[in-house]
Amino acid sequence: MRAVLFDLLSALIDSWSLWDDIAGSEERGGRWRFEYLRLTYGTGAYVPYLDLVEESAAAVGMPREFAAELEARWDELAPWPGAGAALRRIARRMPIGVATNCSQVLGVRAAGLVGAPFRSVVTAESAGFYKPDPRMYEAGVEALGVAAGEVLFVAGSPRDIRGAVSAGLKVVWHNPAGLGAGGAEKLAFAVIDDLSRLAGVIARI
Repeated sequence: MRAVLFDLLSALIDSWSLWDDIAGSEERGGRWRFEYLRLTYGTGAYVPYLDLVEESAAAVGMPREFAAELEARWDELAPWPGAGAALRRIARRMPIGVATNCSQVLGVRAAGLVGAPFRSVVTAESAGFYKPDPRMYEAGVEALGVAAGEVLFVAGSPRDIRGAVSAGLKVVWHNPAGLGAGGAEKLAFAVIDDLSRLAGVIARI
Protein backbone atom coordinates (compact mmCIF):
# COMPACT_ATOMS: atom_id res chain seq x y z
CA MET A 1 0.00 0.00 0.00
CA ARG A 2 1.20 3.49 -0.86
CA ALA A 3 -1.63 5.55 0.69
CA VAL A 4 -4.57 5.27 3.08
CA LEU A 5 -8.00 6.81 2.51
CA PHE A 6 -10.36 7.13 5.48
CA ASP A 7 -14.04 7.48 6.03
CA LEU A 8 -14.27 10.38 8.46
CA LEU A 9 -17.53 10.63 10.36
CA SER A 10 -17.68 7.01 11.51
CA ALA A 11 -14.19 5.54 11.06
CA LEU A 12 -12.27 8.42 12.64
CA ILE A 13 -14.83 10.42 14.60
CA ASP A 14 -17.39 9.34 17.18
CA SER A 15 -20.18 11.31 15.58
CA TRP A 16 -22.78 8.98 17.12
CA SER A 17 -22.39 10.58 20.54
CA LEU A 18 -23.27 14.06 19.30
CA TRP A 19 -26.33 12.83 17.41
CA ASP A 20 -27.44 10.96 20.55
CA ASP A 21 -27.00 14.07 22.69
CA ILE A 22 -29.02 16.23 20.32
CA ALA A 23 -31.77 13.60 20.07
CA GLY A 24 -31.92 13.15 23.84
CA SER A 25 -30.95 9.50 24.15
CA GLU A 26 -28.89 6.77 22.52
CA GLU A 27 -32.06 5.05 21.30
CA ARG A 28 -33.47 8.20 19.67
CA GLY A 29 -30.09 9.17 18.27
CA GLY A 30 -29.65 5.73 16.77
CA ARG A 31 -33.03 5.82 15.03
CA TRP A 32 -32.26 9.24 13.58
CA ARG A 33 -28.74 8.30 12.51
CA PHE A 34 -29.71 4.99 10.90
CA GLU A 35 -32.48 6.72 8.96
CA TYR A 36 -29.97 9.34 7.83
CA LEU A 37 -27.59 6.60 6.68
CA ARG A 38 -30.40 4.86 4.82
CA LEU A 39 -31.31 8.08 2.99
CA THR A 40 -27.72 9.04 2.27
CA TYR A 41 -26.58 5.72 0.90
CA GLY A 42 -29.56 5.71 -1.46
CA THR A 43 -29.12 9.28 -2.70
CA GLY A 44 -26.36 9.09 -5.32
CA ALA A 45 -25.77 12.56 -6.76
CA TYR A 46 -25.05 15.22 -4.16
CA VAL A 47 -27.86 17.12 -2.51
CA PRO A 48 -27.19 19.41 0.47
CA TYR A 49 -25.99 17.36 3.40
CA LEU A 50 -28.04 19.19 6.02
CA ASP A 51 -31.18 18.61 3.95
CA LEU A 52 -30.66 14.86 4.41
CA VAL A 53 -30.02 15.34 8.12
CA GLU A 54 -33.25 17.33 8.39
CA GLU A 55 -35.30 14.87 6.34
CA SER A 56 -34.08 11.92 8.36
CA ALA A 57 -35.06 13.63 11.63
CA ALA A 58 -38.54 14.34 10.33
CA ALA A 59 -38.90 10.78 9.03
CA VAL A 60 -38.47 9.35 12.54
CA GLY A 61 -40.71 11.93 14.21
CA MET A 62 -38.05 14.31 15.47
CA PRO A 63 -37.75 18.08 14.93
CA ARG A 64 -36.25 19.24 11.66
CA GLU A 65 -34.38 21.84 13.74
CA PHE A 66 -32.05 19.06 14.89
CA ALA A 67 -30.14 19.56 11.64
CA ALA A 68 -29.40 23.19 12.48
CA GLU A 69 -28.34 22.18 15.99
CA LEU A 70 -25.98 19.57 14.57
CA GLU A 71 -24.38 22.22 12.36
CA ALA A 72 -24.09 24.67 15.27
CA ARG A 73 -22.46 22.05 17.50
CA TRP A 74 -20.31 20.46 14.78
CA ASP A 75 -17.02 21.34 16.46
CA GLU A 76 -18.06 19.24 19.47
CA LEU A 77 -17.40 16.12 17.38
CA ALA A 78 -14.59 14.09 18.95
CA PRO A 79 -12.19 11.62 17.32
CA TRP A 80 -12.18 8.04 18.50
CA PRO A 81 -9.52 7.57 21.22
CA GLY A 82 -6.02 7.54 19.81
CA ALA A 83 -7.10 8.41 16.27
CA GLY A 84 -4.77 11.38 15.84
CA ALA A 85 -1.69 9.57 17.14
CA ALA A 86 -2.40 6.48 15.03
CA LEU A 87 -2.83 8.51 11.85
CA ARG A 88 0.24 10.64 12.47
CA ARG A 89 2.24 7.44 12.77
CA ILE A 90 0.95 6.19 9.42
CA ALA A 91 1.41 9.59 7.75
CA ARG A 92 5.13 9.44 8.42
CA ARG A 93 5.27 6.56 5.92
CA MET A 94 2.59 7.39 3.34
CA PRO A 95 0.00 10.04 2.45
CA ILE A 96 -3.42 9.88 4.08
CA GLY A 97 -6.72 11.38 2.99
CA VAL A 98 -10.44 11.50 3.70
CA ALA A 99 -13.52 10.61 1.66
CA THR A 100 -16.62 11.57 3.61
CA ASN A 101 -20.35 11.98 3.08
CA CYS A 102 -20.99 15.60 4.00
CA SER A 103 -20.56 19.16 2.75
CA GLN A 104 -17.10 20.53 1.99
CA VAL A 105 -17.18 23.10 4.78
CA LEU A 106 -18.25 20.60 7.42
CA GLY A 107 -15.87 17.93 6.11
CA VAL A 108 -12.87 20.23 6.38
CA ARG A 109 -13.92 21.32 9.87
CA ALA A 110 -14.35 17.72 11.04
CA ALA A 111 -11.05 16.62 9.52
CA GLY A 112 -9.32 19.38 11.43
CA LEU A 113 -10.56 17.90 14.70
CA VAL A 114 -8.68 14.63 14.16
CA GLY A 115 -5.21 16.09 14.55
CA ALA A 116 -3.69 14.35 11.53
CA PRO A 117 -1.84 15.67 8.45
CA PHE A 118 -4.33 14.81 5.72
CA ARG A 119 -3.10 15.39 2.19
CA SER A 120 -6.68 15.67 0.93
CA VAL A 121 -10.24 16.00 2.18
CA VAL A 122 -12.78 14.88 -0.41
CA THR A 123 -16.45 15.25 0.45
CA ALA A 124 -19.68 14.25 -1.24
CA GLU A 125 -20.12 17.89 -2.18
CA SER A 126 -16.70 18.22 -3.82
CA ALA A 127 -17.01 14.87 -5.60
CA GLY A 128 -20.64 15.43 -6.61
CA PHE A 129 -21.79 12.05 -5.26
CA TYR A 130 -22.45 10.33 -1.98
CA LYS A 131 -20.85 7.03 -1.08
CA PRO A 132 -21.32 4.23 -2.00
CA ASP A 133 -21.26 5.64 -5.55
CA PRO A 134 -17.86 4.49 -6.87
CA ARG A 135 -17.11 7.99 -8.15
CA MET A 136 -16.83 9.17 -4.58
CA TYR A 137 -14.08 6.66 -3.78
CA GLU A 138 -12.41 7.36 -7.13
CA ALA A 139 -12.29 11.07 -6.28
CA GLY A 140 -10.66 10.25 -2.96
CA VAL A 141 -8.04 8.07 -4.64
CA GLU A 142 -7.34 10.67 -7.33
CA ALA A 143 -6.78 13.35 -4.69
CA LEU A 144 -4.07 11.18 -3.13
CA GLY A 145 -2.29 10.86 -6.48
CA VAL A 146 -1.89 7.07 -6.48
CA ALA A 147 -3.56 4.15 -8.25
CA ALA A 148 -6.63 2.50 -6.70
CA GLY A 149 -4.75 -0.76 -6.25
CA GLU A 150 -2.24 1.04 -4.06
CA VAL A 151 -4.79 2.59 -1.67
CA LEU A 152 -6.19 1.06 1.50
CA PHE A 153 -9.64 2.33 2.46
CA VAL A 154 -10.62 2.41 6.13
CA ALA A 155 -14.40 2.12 6.26
CA GLY A 156 -16.71 3.25 9.02
CA SER A 157 -19.85 1.28 8.14
CA PRO A 158 -20.91 -1.95 6.41
CA ARG A 159 -22.21 -0.14 3.33
CA ASP A 160 -18.91 1.70 3.12
CA ILE A 161 -17.15 -1.67 3.00
CA ARG A 162 -19.25 -2.83 0.08
CA GLY A 163 -18.92 0.48 -1.75
CA ALA A 164 -15.15 0.64 -1.45
CA VAL A 165 -14.70 -3.00 -2.49
CA SER A 166 -16.92 -2.37 -5.51
CA ALA A 167 -14.64 0.55 -6.40
CA GLY A 168 -11.65 -1.80 -6.39
CA LEU A 169 -10.16 -0.86 -3.04
CA LYS A 170 -8.81 -3.10 -0.33
CA VAL A 171 -10.70 -2.36 2.87
CA VAL A 172 -10.17 -2.42 6.61
CA TRP A 173 -13.25 -1.81 8.75
CA HIS A 174 -12.79 0.24 11.91
CA ASN A 175 -15.77 -0.76 14.02
CA PRO A 176 -15.36 0.64 17.55
CA ALA A 177 -19.14 0.82 18.03
CA GLY A 178 -19.55 -2.93 17.47
CA LEU A 179 -22.06 -2.56 14.64
CA GLY A 180 -23.49 -5.60 12.88
CA ALA A 181 -22.51 -5.91 9.23
CA GLY A 182 -24.81 -8.54 7.73
CA GLY A 183 -21.88 -10.35 6.18
CA ALA A 184 -20.16 -7.29 4.76
CA GLU A 185 -17.30 -7.79 7.22
CA LYS A 186 -16.23 -10.85 5.19
CA LEU A 187 -15.29 -8.50 2.33
CA ALA A 188 -12.82 -6.59 4.51
CA PHE A 189 -9.16 -7.55 4.78
CA ALA A 190 -9.45 -6.98 8.53
CA VAL A 191 -11.87 -5.64 11.15
CA ILE A 192 -10.40 -3.60 13.99
CA ASP A 193 -11.90 -1.88 17.02
CA ASP A 194 -8.92 0.37 17.76
CA LEU A 195 -7.00 2.50 15.26
CA SER A 196 -3.74 1.75 17.05
CA ARG A 197 -3.92 -1.65 15.32
CA LEU A 198 -4.08 -0.19 11.84
CA ALA A 199 -0.33 0.19 11.26
CA GLY A 200 0.14 -3.49 12.03
CA VAL A 201 -2.60 -4.43 9.58
CA ILE A 202 -1.03 -2.29 6.85
CA ALA A 203 2.25 -4.10 7.39
CA ARG A 204 0.53 -7.42 6.60
CA ILE A 205 -1.04 -6.32 3.32
